[in-house]
Amino acid sequence: MTGTTLLIGLITGSVGSGFFIYGKKQRRWLPMLSGALLCVAPYFVENLTLLVCLSIVLCTVPFVIKGD
Repeated sequence: MTGTTLLIGLITGSVGSGFFIYGKKQRRWLPMLSGALLCVAPYFVENLTLLVCLSIVLCTVPFVIKGD
């Protein structure tokens, strides 16, 4: 684990906790699920490129899919 991976994990976790809190307050399952996955993803994905791509996809999913 390098410093870059730790920094990307910190940013991903921060954005993920924001999505999770927003989803919980608005009672919307998609941002809450996306936020939870963003918080957990850095623990399981070690490849930096894959982590960045996964984080971008998980950040854009609540905006693209308007699920209630």
